Amino acid sequence: MSLPLIIQGGMGAGVSDWRLARAVSLTGQLGVVSGTALAAILARRLQIGDPDGRMRHALKHFPVPGIADRILADYYIPDGKAPGAPFKLTPLPGLQPGADFVALTVAANFAEVFLAKEGHAGPVGINFLEKIQFPTLPSIFGAMLAGVDYVLMGAGIPRSIPGVLDRLAKGEAVELKMDVKGALPGEEFPSRFDPATFCGVAPTLKRPLFLGIVASATLAMTLARKSNGKVDGFVVEGETAGGHNAPPRGALQLNPAGEPVYGPRDVPDLEKIRELGLPFWLAGSYGDPQKLAEARRLGAAGIQVGTAFAFCEESGIRADLKQQVFQLSREGKARVFTDPLASPTGFPFKIVQVPGTLSDSAANVPRVRLCDLGYLRHAYRKEDGTIGYRCPAEPADDFVRKGGARTETEGRLCVCNGLVSTIGLAQIRAGTDRDLPLLTAGNDVAHVARYLQPGHNTYTAAEVVSYLLQQPAG
Repeated sequence: MSLPLIIQGGMGAGVSDWRLARAVSLTGQLGVVSGTALAAILARRLQIGDPDGRMRHALKHFPVPGIADRILADYYIPDGKAPGAPFKLTPLPGLQPGADFVALTVAANFAEVFLAKEGHAGPVGINFLEKIQFPTLPSIFGAMLAGVDYVLMGAGIPRSIPGVLDRLAKGEAVELKMDVKGALPGEEFPSRFDPATFCGVAPTLKRPLFLGIVASATLAMTLARKSNGKVDGFVVEGETAGGHNAPPRGALQLNPAGEPVYGPRDVPDLEKIRELGLPFWLAGSYGDPQKLAEARRLGAAGIQVGTAFAFCEESGIRADLKQQVFQLSREGKARVFTDPLASPTGFPFKIVQVPGTLSDSAANVPRVRLCDLGYLRHAYRKEDGTIGYRCPAEPADDFVRKGGARTETEGRLCVCNGLVSTIGLAQIRAGTDRDLPLLTAGNDVAHVARYLQPGHNTYTAAEVVSYLLQQPAG
């Protein structure tokens, strides 16, 4: 398999869906689906009636008997739920998730990759976050059942994932050590997944290539030298990229607007990364043919581009939100705020400033603190040695009662519900109130209108690829 020049960023939740990944893959570049919260997304797609039938089509091809039927019985509503009715919630992820959550997670990841790959031979990857650990093992297995070609992972140091890929490819049981706050020295809390238990007979699967998403040469070297299996390359992501950013090195300082200040120490040392002898792609404001040429001169195999694809026709973002952002871009008003507090992960998080979303203080909609999706909640050790869960975005009193510091709750947003709302699957709260969307993108959001052809209000993923591959001016 030849290396792609362009990797389409894996943007969650559901922004980089199967349609976007498929569209990019059909151009010969690497289309990537987001693996974030796919169990909840599949369940909600089924509850709105699966209008185009694609979820049911994918589930018909799920190779483990009985599971697809149970999922459809639990969540599928033939004519879609009533407009004012809330979505049925999915089980919360945890250290040892129940059988229903595992089955839904495996099937959801299978379905997304299956649909992205169906009917062509182009490469498809899936993106996961190290910070979202609980669903990782069944998610990877589901993607591998569908023949995923690449696994990309960042937002942490995923040293154990290459070995997980090796073992799952051979049908072996796997485990992953979970981060548990307050764990005693030498105490470990692993999550486990056994393909034989899940399938009856463990399948032999293709081992996908593993790309670590890194923000520094130090992290790249750590992954290359200390992982428990083969690392096949890196995506080197700068702080202008969308979603979660690596925190600045050293003490956190904020600029007058309240954003983290990045300095020379935060610029990746590409010479040291080149010395590792593995392919790498540059990311963060690289959505331009000049930047692709620059990346190639610097020794990169190519670039990863997210923001340009996030607003194309095939992405999962609601069409009305795309049009708002295009208008802001045309007016020179599209901007992002790098919020040091919003994400429960503790990582800085890029938020596009769009009226009517969670970024809009003028909307004057008080956020109801809750945690009913649970993908970003933290595990902690209780005094009796058992595991509990808390999220800095849940009700502050609940967080404190569980041993958390009240200061950790300040400024937090419910990223899980906000992102799912962005793709049109907002939960219904009191009456007909819905969770507001939370839109994330990189600094290149200021320029997304440049991808629009004269007289057009949308553009396609193929047009982005064509634009990026054209000869740079001069």
